[in-house]
Amino acid sequence: MPTLETTVNGVTFPNPFVIASGPPGTNARVICRSFADGWGGASAKTLSLDASKIINVAPRYGRLKGSDGQPYGWENIELISTMPFDQWLDEFKKIKDQHPDRVLIASVMEEFNKDRWFEMIERCEAAGVDMFECNFSCPHGLPERKMGSAMGVNPDILHEVCTWVRSATKLPVWAKMTPNVTSIEDVSRACLSAGIDGISAINTIRSVIGVDLDTLRPMPTVEGYSTPGGYSCKAIKPISLRMNMEIATLIRDEFPGRSLSGIGGIETGEDAAEFILLGADTVQVCTGVMLHGYKLVQKMSDQLLAFMQRHGFETIDDFKGKSLPYITTHTDLVERQAKAKARKAAAREKAGLLRDEHWDGDEFVKQSDELVG
Repeated sequence: MPTLETTVNGVTFPNPFVIASGPPGTNARVICRSFADGWGGASAKTLSLDASKIINVAPRYGRLKGSDGQPYGWENIELISTMPFDQWLDEFKKIKDQHPDRVLIASVMEEFNKDRWFEMIERCEAAGVDMFECNFSCPHGLPERKMGSAMGVNPDILHEVCTWVRSATKLPVWAKMTPNVTSIEDVSRACLSAGIDGISAINTIRSVIGVDLDTLRPMPTVEGYSTPGGYSCKAIKPISLRMNMEIATLIRDEFPGRSLSGIGGIETGEDAAEFILLGADTVQVCTGVMLHGYKLVQKMSDQLLAFMQRHGFETIDDFKGKSLPYITTHTDLVERQAKAKARKAAAREKAGLLRDEHWDGDEFVKQSDELVG
């Protein structure tokens, strides 16, 4: 019987489904709800030492719908957690008291200041979290403080901050990467070479969701104005799969044993299977929960188990990365197709006995029968 339980970076997850940092993980109450409904882990909404500087606006979401009325694209201009840091520490303790068997991940973000990173990491660890996820990828808000993706596009800064975090804790650490870069491999390599345990990818894609053709104002509109936000939902899944494939290949070739948590457009167990087949150890969901609720994990789990049973896989490791070797270059595809066409042509020629030298004495009667119209 297949099992969804999996061990990643020495931490056992009851299943590979993780609440991604964002609105579904804003406090202990909703995180405990997610665990009660079956999620294997949760990355809490990103926190920093000084939440007083975090001020949200409304409206802060935008969405694109298909002809069926269902959203396929979602944009947000929401910032990281507004909850005071000390209150988050109490929330972490409550969560672990109620759900000691679930994986609690502290998503953290700070300025380029070693002392602030050390303080944040050490105090969160003392509160009982199981892992850390460094948010180097929020695409909007706080750029003047060089936080989020403002830090995540610079490999040198990433390497230095990851070195600080690695020396501040022995707990597993993931780096959450921004897709708004030329090369996802370069920034991931900078983090992994500093000794962290894994990569989470991708965060949202910097975007403008649209323009209101009546008011002529960009959306979501706040007092007549807007700002670029982060794009998510099903529409970004192909982009995320490509970047996950690139990171998984990097890990396989240069950092064996490190982990990958796939994010981006995941709403079904089949979606999760695709990410795992391309090298992910776990998968994270944010927008999907906002659209379908916390119980989505139950349907996803059933779908993933059905996929595993259909293919005879007993564990996540049995099919992790199984599709990765079949990603190649376009040049290689051309060569492979040319060889395949040549083989087929040769087989057809031989089967049709188009040339006298193809007749065989041992198969003469059979070959004669095959030529009867």
